[in-house]
Amino acid sequence: FLRMFQKSFLAIFLLFSLLLSSCSTDVHNFAEYKDITIVYGMLEAGADTTFVKITKAFLGPGNALLIARIPDSSNYPGKLEVKLQGKVGSNNLAPITLDTITIHNKLAGDSVFYFPSQKVYYTRAALNPNATYTLTIERPGGQVKSTTNMVNNFAILQPTNRINFAATAPSLIKWTSAVNGKRYEAKMVFHYEELVSGNPDTLKKTLVWNLGTRRSETLAGGENMEISYLGEEFYNRLGGQLSNQLNVRRFAGPVDVIIACAGDELSTYIDVNSPNNSVVQERPQYTNIENGTGIFSSRRTVVRTYRLSVQSEVKLVEDYNWGFEIKPVR
Repeated sequence: FLRMFQKSFLAIFLLFSLLLSSCSTDVHNFAEYKDITIVYGMLEAGADTTFVKITKAFLGPGNALLIARIPDSSNYPGKLEVKLQGKVGSNNLAPITLDTITIHNKLAGDSVFYFPSQKVYYTRAALNPNATYTLTIERPGGQVKSTTNMVNNFAILQPTNRINFAATAPSLIKWTSAVNGKRYEAKMVFHYEELVSGNPDTLKKTLVWNLGTRRSETLAGGENMEISYLGEEFYNRLGGQLSNQLNVRRFAGPVDVIIACAGDELSTYIDVNSPNNSVVQERPQYTNIENGTGIFSSRRTVVRTYRLSVQSEVKLVEDYNWGFEIKPVR
């Protein structure tokens, strides 16, 4: 019995070894070609031009950075039929057909993709802020589709008059949330001028101060929202930006308070793709593109311009040796 078992075991082992030796060890990294459409589009009422970027995914042997520079790798040939269909309540608006334009002379550092030119779809048609828009793309292999609500307008309530950076206590920027708005990013842009001795040209410069992000509780609009800032931080940031150049005269200008609001889909897309501090690195992929991937959403940007308070400008001139002067009234 033992001898029969040994012979059977040897026969099975030889057969298993033969099967292993006949298996291919080649690994195929590339499956058959599949047309995957990638869409990035942001609608904004009041914008003079609406752009939608439509490309296709690619994968091939060799250096992907070199393949990316071949137009056929990521661009569809010719012009696809791309339309925006708006709807307010039960009423359909006139459809908008997008045209194509090629953006040339991209800087080499911007991206290795679509360099030095890229094709985008655009329209200069005015968008209805109260509409729901459906994007349709007719491409070989089927229709790509997505729908978004428009983010409505909203108002910055505070400051009411001038920006005061001389206050020692935190100050507030207040606004009301927009209908269909979810994520709000606030920043201030301080404008100033420089006049260097021996140079007749006045240089216009800016300091951009990102204040942070807030989210509304709902999409219904009308929520009271706010973000705080400390005036001393303004002077610290400005001092870190200014050069130590001698014989330079500077003049303070206005301050723009800018609040950019993202729609619900865009807010989710940003959250999913934001840096992850967790040890679990795998993230779910988010897209609202039917028969494709990417993001199609809306946004709204509100800008309100203020003058510096008298105390803020006096502090800038008298407390810091940066060459700021009170600009003479003409």
